[in-house]
Formats: sequence, structure tokens, C-alpha cells
Amino acid sequence: MTEKRIIIDDTAGQTKLQQLVHSISESIANGTLKNGDMLPSVNQLSSESGFSRDTVFKAYTILKQRNLIESAPTKGYFVAGDSFKVMMLLDDFSAFKEQLYQSFRQNLPDSYSVDLLFHHYNEELFTQLIENSLGRYSMYVVMNIDEAAIHPVLQKIDPNKLLILDMGTPEDGKMNYLLQDFDQSLVNCLEEGSDRLKKYSGMVLVYDENSTPHPSAILPAVQGFCAKHSLEFKRISQIKSGEIASNTVYFVVRDSDLVTVIKTCRSKNLKLGEEVGVLSYNDTPMKQIVGGGISVISTDFEEMGREAAEFVKNKQKIAKILKTSLILRDSM
Repeated sequence: MTEKRIIIDDTAGQTKLQQLVHSISESIANGTLKNGDMLPSVNQLSSESGFSRDTVFKAYTILKQRNLIESAPTKGYFVAGDSFKVMMLLDDFSAFKEQLYQSFRQNLPDSYSVDLLFHHYNEELFTQLIENSLGRYSMYVVMNIDEAAIHPVLQKIDPNKLLILDMGTPEDGKMNYLLQDFDQSLVNCLEEGSDRLKKYSGMVLVYDENSTPHPSAILPAVQGFCAKHSLEFKRISQIKSGEIASNTVYFVVRDSDLVTVIKTCRSKNLKLGEEVGVLSYNDTPMKQIVGGGISVISTDFEEMGREAAEFVKNKQKIAKILKTSLILRDSM
């Protein structure tokens, strides 16, 4: 094994320890340091870098804890095998996010390790998770925290190693992304289902922008559709048990509201799909069977997972808006 020289990236704002850990991690991730390559001894790297022996030793210890390097008596430190690590940062855990993750994981080689984390739309947590991840992963797959803009902390990740999922507005042409279309695709889906929707006298949109991260473009889209087709429109923040009217279709974003609608219909003996219509956002396996099947407007999250895995494996640029489809079932 030939010893490789380490080039220190003296990134501003990082401690010497962070610089050293980051530089070695990046060299492993980009292939400059390969499986089995010898690293300089603690004394040698201390002399070459100007960092203290204690700093070098601490850096090597951190890299060993991350399974990026190994050490052996009389041999010293060397790059560990199969050290390709991926960070997947999602917004929260839900049935369709599980579909996304399982599809992503199944389409990656077994030698790839994936750390799955959640930010729950907490900006402080989001920033902290990204900051703490820098230099620790070969690739990053991140659900952005907002539809309006890409969070600035993501600029700290090499754009060639970063894939933005679900929502955001990349503008510089450098970022890779797989996004949903929350605007025109929604209008197209409503128009596609207009024959069934017009069987009801009105539509109730159950949506509160303060309690769900779903983009607010849904409100003018549904309002415009109802006005065009002479459907009475109403927006409410939350479904309350018992507040279900017949001859109305309910468009729900949160699964908790969907459960309330179904339970109330059963308690009032209102036939789902006839007296009351239900349309939901984001498909899940459960929605395919409950109540005879719930009609949905949804992106294919298994496809999103497959495409994300291809990006991680092949590292080829991708900038794609995934199709949003209407899936009609018995609830409407």
C-alpha cells in the first residue's frame, strides 16, 4: 500500500479539526483516496500540516468512528473498504415517504449505507443537521424545507453531490433536483376529473397553510376550478367530527382529516363516492383499499426513489419535474 499525501482544505469558518476531517472525507468520497490507501502517520501529518499531534489523532479517531478509515498495529492508518455513505434527509415520516425511502434503498447496491434523518420543517434542526453532515457523506439527498426557495445552508454542499427532492425553486442551474409540480399539474388533474367532480354541488378544500407545509398554490387552483365549473367552494382549516354535508366533495391534504371524513360518513350512513365524494393528496397503499379506494392526486413516490438512487449511483446531472397524476377510485 502506497502512502498518499493529504491536501488540507482550509475552508473559512472551520476549526483545524473540522478542516482535517472534511479534507480526508472529501478525498475518500471523490476517489482521490481509495480503498486500502495508506494515510500519513500522526507525526508525519502533524509535521506536514502544521496541526498539532492531538488534532491529527482526534481527526483520525473521528474518521474511524465514521467507518471511513481503519488502523492496524505496525501498519498505521488506511482507507476502509466500502465507505460510500449517503445522507437522506426527509421532512417527516409518513406512508408515502416510506414508499420513497424503500424504493431508494432497494435500488442502491448493498455496499451503500444510508443514514435516514427527518427535519420536521424545523429550520433550526434542518440547518443543524446539514451543518453536522458536511464532509461525512459521499452524496446527499435532501427534501427542501420550503417551496419558495432553496435553503441557503444547502449552498455549503458540493452541488454535484446534492439532490433536492419534492419542493423548492432552484434557479442557478447548478443544483440537481426531482420536484413535484404543485401548480399546473394540479389544475390539469382537477380538469381530468371534472365529470365526476361536477356530480356534486360543491367542493370543500380542507387546508390550512399554517398547519401543513403543502404549498399554498393549492388554494387558487381549487378556487379557480370551482368558479369555472359553477361549483360552490369553501375552504376550512380542519374537519370536525359530524361536519360532513351530503352532495359535497371533500378535498383533503392531511391523512388525519381523511380519517375524520371516512369515520363521519360511516356514522351518518352517508355513502362514500355517491352522497359524499373524497379526493386526497399523495397516494399510499392504504388509500388503494380503504373505503373501496380513495381517489388521489399524487406524484409517484416509488419513481422518485428510483430516480434518486440512479443519481446517487451514476452522479449524472438531473433536473426533473415529476408528473402529478389523478387516480380515480370509488370515493369519487
